Amino acid sequence: MSGPEQLSLLQPGYDGWCQRWERRIPTWRRTRDGGFDPALHRLRLIPEAPAKRFTVEHHYTASWPVVRFAYGLQRVDQSPRPGDPDGGRLVGVIALGVPMNPAVLSGVFPDLVPVRQSLELNRMVLLDSVESNGESWACSRALAHAAGQGIEGIVAHADPVARVRHTASGPLLVSPGHIGHVYGHGQGFDYLGRTRPRRLTVLPDGTVLNDRTASKIRRGEGGRAAAERRLAALGAEPRRPDEAGAAWLPRALDQIGATTLHHGGCHRYARSIGPGRSRVRLAPTTLPRPRA
Repeated sequence: MSGPEQLSLLQPGYDGWCQRWERRIPTWRRTRDGGFDPALHRLRLIPEAPAKRFTVEHHYTASWPVVRFAYGLQRVDQSPRPGDPDGGRLVGVIALGVPMNPAVLSGVFPDLVPVRQSLELNRMVLLDSVESNGESWACSRALAHAAGQGIEGIVAHADPVARVRHTASGPLLVSPGHIGHVYGHGQGFDYLGRTRPRRLTVLPDGTVLNDRTASKIRRGEGGRAAAERRLAALGAEPRRPDEAGAAWLPRALDQIGATTLHHGGCHRYARSIGPGRSRVRLAPTTLPRPRA
């Protein structure tokens, strides 16, 4: 084992490397290698459907959050593949959207209206074919566009904890974790420390059953059906019509071999954008940026 594959196991998120994805498999590139040609790429707003399809196919979470702006990085000298937006092959997606809890935004930017004036950078996934420094170029343009739409503050998170998918041939590393080098060093975000530690329910495919979704199942709330189908697809017996979700969920998780992960918290970054950025107040104390 050598090159990016070896680094993804030994030094995830090291300052000299940038992360890429291809069908949920992570690789790494040296930032000093460069090679990204802006003349061959463009970043533009794209419809949510192709952005979601691309992200679910390639990002390790295999999920799509609530998004306000979806940006596609396109290679203009290559023809679009089926499902790609017109104008070039889709090789990356950046999404700015709504966190699960509005306090993620208001706690950082107390003077801005969440969602209307502040957003979370909640997805950034570039294919392995994108050369080094492509993420910085794309991120800069996404933030410039958002600033033109009245957004003044951006929060971003980097998850340093590895994820493993269990397969018939053994465990497969689906995310080695990262420290958010592109935010702190490439885009000038302030580092705000780590989010609170928590327990995560990790499914065999390496994805997480979040607390809100689990609560919908337990309480029989709307939106639970998709989550129940997801667990059934992983091998859980479907819930009986007369069975309460609170009784079914623990059994389903045990049947599929879900595990509990004690997570120490994600790295948290934030920055103000736009012409008035110097006047935007950042509530938390800025800390030294993390290294590998």
